[in-house]
Amino acid sequence: MLDARILQAFDQSLLTLLWAVPVLGGIIILLLPREARGAIKWTMILASLAACALSTYVAVELWRMPQATIDNRWLFSVAWIPAVNVLYKVGVDGISGPMVFLTGVVSLMAAIASWNVADQRAKEYCTLFLLLLAGMMGTFVALDLFVFYVFWEVMLVPMYFLIGIWGGPQREYAAIKFFLYTLAGSVFMLIGFLVLYFNLRNPDNTLTFDMIALARNAQEASMENLFSPRLQFWVFAAMGVGFAIKVPMWPFHTWLPDAHVEAPTPISVILAGVLLKMGTYGFYRIGYPLTPLGAEAWRPIIAALAVIAIIYGAYCALAQQDFKKLVAYSSVSHMGFVMLGLAALTVNGLNGGLFQMFAHGCITSCLFLLVGVLYDRAHTRDLYAFGGLGTRLPKYTFCMMLAFFASMGLPGLAGFVAEFMVFSGAMPVYMWLTCLSIIGITITATYILYTLQRILLGPFNQRWSNLTDISGREALTLAPLLALTVVLGIFPGLLLKIQEPSVQALVDTMSRFAK
Repeated sequence: MLDARILQAFDQSLLTLLWAVPVLGGIIILLLPREARGAIKWTMILASLAACALSTYVAVELWRMPQATIDNRWLFSVAWIPAVNVLYKVGVDGISGPMVFLTGVVSLMAAIASWNVADQRAKEYCTLFLLLLAGMMGTFVALDLFVFYVFWEVMLVPMYFLIGIWGGPQREYAAIKFFLYTLAGSVFMLIGFLVLYFNLRNPDNTLTFDMIALARNAQEASMENLFSPRLQFWVFAAMGVGFAIKVPMWPFHTWLPDAHVEAPTPISVILAGVLLKMGTYGFYRIGYPLTPLGAEAWRPIIAALAVIAIIYGAYCALAQQDFKKLVAYSSVSHMGFVMLGLAALTVNGLNGGLFQMFAHGCITSCLFLLVGVLYDRAHTRDLYAFGGLGTRLPKYTFCMMLAFFASMGLPGLAGFVAEFMVFSGAMPVYMWLTCLSIIGITITATYILYTLQRILLGPFNQRWSNLTDISGREALTLAPLLALTVVLGIFPGLLLKIQEPSVQALVDTMSRFAK
């Protein structure tokens, strides 16, 4: 009987533990003496490990469940602010579950990679890192708009300080630019949430921030012309600005290269691996279900902007001399594929977009870790300063080639599956735009092969004769991400089995509002 109660309590608190464990780790760090840097860093890593273990359990359980029940797993709700009908409501489904798992894995790798970075003001760094992890986990499990917004804003503060204190020479500029862009987007997003709150009442005329209730009310009101297409158009636009800045969609992308270049390597890993996915997740979780007519009106515009991002981001990456900035612009291009799949609103398109979110998180995290490995030794990111490293650093060469080929979309790796599904889903809907986006793949192959040539091939630059290969700790951070990239490239069904029920439900819902 006692075991049953313990299991029930764990089941109800599992999603809360995802963000509460990092918060607890941060509190423990605050209680430790400042001089105990080793204990502080180990606390950060152990808290991240616990969150990763919980997120892995979530992913495995979702994979094992019958598809019809995935959307109802670990749903927990309790009144939080009764005066305005705010609920603490959390849950996962096929859309949020993979993102929770990705957050756990990427954050643990970033925590391990932070060992040397955290030597400077270790107490502050590790506390802010865990607060950031808590905000990311909370955002993905929240099912109340108020709770979602709280966790969304919680992420903003630690990221600002992690860039502004531990970043590069222009860290203050990059941190302020990131803060102002994201804050401006959050204001628009909040306006959209409040319009939904006051216009989509429950059948008993009560107000609610509950996403599930709002989605049901929005769809019923849309069918009965009680939630006008014009209002939905502008509400979707308001929320979309906040989401688009986070993606970042062109032309809201300009904060990203600065933030990536100046951020320390582990924070660049989290920024690319997880934070960019928050924007696309917002479209999947909130934009489409809560404003279906607005989403339908904006879909062609989203598709056009996505194709611009794919081509523009790839062209900008081709022009870069800074290794880190090249990877940053490649993210603009690759996230364009997510938005193209989202705009298509087909099962393959949405599945491909979600798959690309996960694949990009793993691949780009690897690339930033590899940039960090080289920068820690050479103290330069100038691509023209290297050459011939392939003959001296075999382990580094293997990891770099695998990550770059995955980014290029080589068959057998996760990036190929994602892009193929996006194209197959978008082609019947936006044929010419999809054909145009293939230009981006050609440019991507060009800058990737050119980068590999500049760093790994050609005559060896004797300036780097003392460079050492990847250490055991660095290999530990790369191995899980590269393994996921290979495994999902060969067995994509492992992830698609979790995604498909939720994606099919979203397509079925939105099909009622398609023109």
